[in-house]
Amino acid sequence: MSTARKIISNTLAQIIGKLLVTIIGLATVKMTTHYLSVKGYGEYTAVYEFLAFFGIAADLGFFTIGVKEMSQNEEKIPIIIGNILSLRTISVIFTMIVAVVLGFLIPKYQGTRIPLGIAISSLTVFYTIMNGTITSVLQVKMKMHLASIATIAGKIITVLFMAYVIFYGYPDDKETGFNMLMAAGVIGCAAMHYGTNYFVRKITPLKHRFDIAIWKELITKSLPYGIALILSTIYFRMNSILISLLRNQEELGIYGVASKLLEQFTIIPLYFMNSVLPVLAKSIKHATKSRSEPQGEQNKHSENLDSTEAIIKYKTIIRYSFDFLAAMSAPMVVGAYILAYPIIFIISTPEFMSRLNEGFYGSDIALKILIFALLFQFINILFAFILIAANKQGKLLYINGACVILNITINLFLIPRYGFVGACITYVFSEFFILVAVAMTARRCVEFSLNFKNLLKIFFCAGIMGATVYFLQPFTYKYLQNWNVFLLAALGGAIYVAMLFATKVVDKDMLKLIRRGEDTPEPSDISSTKNL
Repeated sequence: MSTARKIISNTLAQIIGKLLVTIIGLATVKMTTHYLSVKGYGEYTAVYEFLAFFGIAADLGFFTIGVKEMSQNEEKIPIIIGNILSLRTISVIFTMIVAVVLGFLIPKYQGTRIPLGIAISSLTVFYTIMNGTITSVLQVKMKMHLASIATIAGKIITVLFMAYVIFYGYPDDKETGFNMLMAAGVIGCAAMHYGTNYFVRKITPLKHRFDIAIWKELITKSLPYGIALILSTIYFRMNSILISLLRNQEELGIYGVASKLLEQFTIIPLYFMNSVLPVLAKSIKHATKSRSEPQGEQNKHSENLDSTEAIIKYKTIIRYSFDFLAAMSAPMVVGAYILAYPIIFIISTPEFMSRLNEGFYGSDIALKILIFALLFQFINILFAFILIAANKQGKLLYINGACVILNITINLFLIPRYGFVGACITYVFSEFFILVAVAMTARRCVEFSLNFKNLLKIFFCAGIMGATVYFLQPFTYKYLQNWNVFLLAALGGAIYVAMLFATKVVDKDMLKLIRRGEDTPEPSDISSTKNL
């Protein structure tokens, strides 16, 4: 199987799995918003937003760096994963203890269900982090369909337990029910972890290792990226925290529905780039090594050829990755903007919908604003992974640090005046800032170019799709009301894919690259990428 086909199949397995998980996740949003009301859902959101800070601190970037290291040294997978397992176990236990203690000390949370919710859900974060640790082995081996199976099984268990709590166990006892909903997440994530553990053990033994020299090496490589991840989580989650602290839990609930929906899709580019990273890192490493090492006359020609092929390969990967991520995000942005109201109607309750005649802005307005950040998120992950593949992940630290300062400053000005609308605007601007900064940095570190002609074609295709959906929406509403979103999404998707082929965004070279059985570029590929 060709490298391109492996990347695509591995990514599709994760996307299909994520689609099923998203459907299940949206079912939980529907149930919890109905059960808890706006204020209760605000507290529910606050628990997970608070824990997200500590969860990413426990991560410290070990997943991505682990994938990179194991892909370059596959014979050392048991040693690498064993040491990462130990490091992450220690870090997640420590950070969760800190999170629980702080949750009970924050004055704003006193007298609410949030502190106890944090204590219960800290176990959810523990199992999620440990599951992510061992999943890195499946990522390296391009067997993420197994991880998807475990994730789906865990989510099904969670939603079934939630349904029991809401409709049978505690329909009238919302206090106990709130805590049981948190427990449902713990049970589901535990099932997911042990399912993944079963699959990974068929590939490699899982044993905690304590090799201090390897710990130092892993921490040195992971720490800059880990801190950058913490900073990115701050500017992503800070909106929710500041809304909770500067406004109220009801407004956080309104914002939380839209941000939860957006979060379901922001993982897609990460899935794709985690599949691309092993190949991209190898190509960039080989190109850099061939350039820097002294060459004897007898080997000069062959090493130059290897270097040229490696350069062409990583440039091709970057160009096609950019096209893929842009092509994935553009229709989501256009479709979600046009169909924001029926989408929110499907996943929540009337309390969360806008009532513009009353001057009330709901979750659909939040979604219309936030969705523009999706395009920037999809693309900036590519540039971030280029830096990681080139061992320049430390530069992300400065970029994300600057964004955190910018984000908090703007939020402190906008949220008290405009509430969640101000937070949405700030988030979109923050993602745009990150995109510009990380793209410029990546371009200075690694030589590549992008096909902006294809980007314009992608926007054109998304525009045609959007126009079709927009004009069909009133007609289909007569027969299906807000449930027409499913018909319009399917029809819009079909039109968009057809337009991608019609405008040759998806061309014969791309299809040939996917179909071909070998990994190295053929002469036709070399000639077609001279202008990269």
